[in-house]
Amino acid sequence: MNETDEPLAELRELRVEVDGRAIVDGVTLRALPGKVVALVGASGSGKTTTGLALLGEFPRGARVTGEVRRGADGPVGYVPQHPAAVLNPARRVSALLTDIARPQVRHLPRAQRRAAARDRVRRALVDAQLPDGVALLRRYPHQLSGGQQQRVVLAQALLLGARIVVADEPTTGQDALTKSRVVEQLAAVAAGGIAVVLLSHDLDVVRTLADEVIVMRAGRVVESGAPERVWLAPRHPWTRELLAAQTEFRAPDDTSGRPVLEVHGLTARHRDAEVLQMPRLDLRTGECLAVIGRSGSGKTTLARCLAGLHRDHDGEILLEGTPLPRSLRARSRAQLAAVQYVFQDPRAAFDEHRPVLHQVARTAVRLRGSDPAAAEQEALTTLAALGLDEELARRHPGPLSGGELQRAALARALLARPRVLVCDEITSGLDSVTRRGILDLLTALLHDRDDLSLVLITHDLDTAALAHRIAVLDAGALVEQGPARRVLTTPRHPFTRSLMEMAGARTGGDRGRARRTR
Repeated sequence: MNETDEPLAELRELRVEVDGRAIVDGVTLRALPGKVVALVGASGSGKTTTGLALLGEFPRGARVTGEVRRGADGPVGYVPQHPAAVLNPARRVSALLTDIARPQVRHLPRAQRRAAARDRVRRALVDAQLPDGVALLRRYPHQLSGGQQQRVVLAQALLLGARIVVADEPTTGQDALTKSRVVEQLAAVAAGGIAVVLLSHDLDVVRTLADEVIVMRAGRVVESGAPERVWLAPRHPWTRELLAAQTEFRAPDDTSGRPVLEVHGLTARHRDAEVLQMPRLDLRTGECLAVIGRSGSGKTTLARCLAGLHRDHDGEILLEGTPLPRSLRARSRAQLAAVQYVFQDPRAAFDEHRPVLHQVARTAVRLRGSDPAAAEQEALTTLAALGLDEELARRHPGPLSGGELQRAALARALLARPRVLVCDEITSGLDSVTRRGILDLLTALLHDRDDLSLVLITHDLDTAALAHRIAVLDAGALVEQGPARRVLTTPRHPFTRSLMEMAGARTGGDRGRARRTR
């Protein structure tokens, strides 16, 4: 057997049961040096549990059968879907990375160690596609965008010298340019002899990068093979459904409603550094406004300012002509209900000690004064419409998948009956079928409720295509805005054109030639 045929880690007929329910059932996987194996499937299909098994980690109380084999010649690096969960919020980025680099330079003379550790950190930031990462070292994790957090965790794995990298949705929440660079980096990691296990909903990334694709559903492998074969001749109905759900949206006609939300002269700061300048931006009644741009461009900062979650800013935000207080705590109950925010990371937005249903229903009780019993029934009805049944809704957040929690988070916001719904990358961690369902639901909500407007923060241009208008941010500045059809087809700003060109390159017919040399 050739050296490249010897797996660095292997799963054989892995079965993981929690409370008598199999969440992974009979999965076999080989992590080979220099190869990328990709696991795809819906939220809750068992991808993350399978990936964590390579680290020897399993859910609490799980019953595990089958074999997990790992070599002893290097650690396994893990890049989670929600990176904030593994970044210490009380420590700056520099401390998080230096703690890993410091033991690797202990063999050097004491006088050289600090500079050597600093150099390792800088190289890891560049390798993780954070060339400007030195400027981020003084920030805390919560001051980074989701995409920046993701790349900091990747830098940690690279600093560890991992022989296997388990990347769980590493392109979640990232624009086309950054996504392309992450793909290039993972390809370079594999080219260096590291095994990459990619857990992803992004089928374009999988097709570009993977040597082998494993399709999972309900904990079982339903199909596997080379990406060319799986895409051209899928054998299982679920695989065909995943591929079919990639159908693009068609941008609707522009709206002519009156402004419901207005931004005037907004300048937002992080630790006295300006990160966003927004001279003017309007959201009209019944309109979907998509805000696009690179990770770190200020999209989430804008969203948090609108929702009262980022108070360090100047300028005015008006709701139907009335200024909104900068801070969430200073807003009235009616103002809180009127502008609702759905977070990118739904797990961090739920209390793990209380059932999901209670947390969703509480919104109607707290903001609308609803009777608790009526609020619970309304919550069940809304959750069911979003595809979450009562059995799941009565659980605590822990057992629910990211996609299931995202639907619960959306239901919780809708129970406030908002005038403005701010959705921050809410489909970035979802499979194509679930993503399509949520976007179809948002479109239906706008159609059925003439008093609802939507701000859609997204890196994904296909998602942005369901909007009436698009605003483009680059490095904290609004560089272009206009009707979605016009921006997507004839962009005027060079940065917008570069986004469109990169997205076209990733989804076009030459995609196969962009793959790394085997």
